[in-house]
Amino acid sequence: MSYKLEYIWLDGYQPEPSLRSKTKVIDSEPAKVEDCPEWSFDGSSTEQAVGHSSDCLLKPVKMVTDPERRNASLVLCEVLSADGSVHPSNGRGTFDDDPDLWIGFEQEYTIMSGLKPLGFPTDGYPGPQGPYYCSVGINNCVGREIVEEHLDTCLDAGLSITGINAEVMKGQWEYQLFAKGAKDACDNLWISRYLLHRTAEAHGLTIELHPKPIKGDWNGSGMHTNFSTTAIREEGGEEFIKGICEKFRGRHHNHIEAYGSDNDQRLTGLHETQSIDKFSYGVSDRGSSIRIPVGTVQNGWKGYLEDRRPASNADPYKVVREILTTLRS
Repeated sequence: MSYKLEYIWLDGYQPEPSLRSKTKVIDSEPAKVEDCPEWSFDGSSTEQAVGHSSDCLLKPVKMVTDPERRNASLVLCEVLSADGSVHPSNGRGTFDDDPDLWIGFEQEYTIMSGLKPLGFPTDGYPGPQGPYYCSVGINNCVGREIVEEHLDTCLDAGLSITGINAEVMKGQWEYQLFAKGAKDACDNLWISRYLLHRTAEAHGLTIELHPKPIKGDWNGSGMHTNFSTTAIREEGGEEFIKGICEKFRGRHHNHIEAYGSDNDQRLTGLHETQSIDKFSYGVSDRGSSIRIPVGTVQNGWKGYLEDRRPASNADPYKVVREILTTLRS
């Protein structure tokens, strides 16, 4: 029986990569990702090679069921150069994994109809922000059918999405995704993004990950990144937690460089953000760079921390690499 493998990879476009995919048909279902054959593609068409030496290699690293196609799996791949070395565009290959790092991503995005968010009138704007966050009813909530379909698809694929909600701007949504292990968290997020784009595609709509899709008095979109290690989860202590935050202060510029393009349009000090050129942390403070959840404090300063700086378009591999680098410093 023929079986379909949808190979997914990140291209070489800047400042953030785009998702690419193509289908390989094989004779039978692979038992594990290591059984998926390596493949190649034309890197000259994806900003990853030149025409006279265009072959790039696809190394399968994560396989999940494709719930929307019969006899099919989704296969996330790293990109290698023709000689088998890590390709310069391969962010996944730039850091060592850490199974002790638990990551919870909060992926915000905007559903777009043409050039405007879904639910925006053709001319002008909807009413001010306020009634759209976690809303119900057709006057305030738009796009739920896409969001629910994406949720079910991700769950059926085995991705650990833990929740969804409508966000502050009309047409803006968020889903939360949790994983134990640095690379697995990032892998799952990229696959979930792929499924989000494909779901919107089926409805004739698009997904916008720009951190400030609508200028003015509208919330931007982020990818708040919650993180913990065994020491943060089980040992903690006020001095220890604040010491970690001070480590992040010392590498603020490095993090901002890796946290997504056009993030200065979102990190303004308004709309639940800290200014991009400042660093702060605080208990239950959504206007800070690092939020210390009140639950962490109430649990004896043990639990997790939330980095609120990453933009919605950030490459999670780069975000997690910087978090690991800072925690190990």
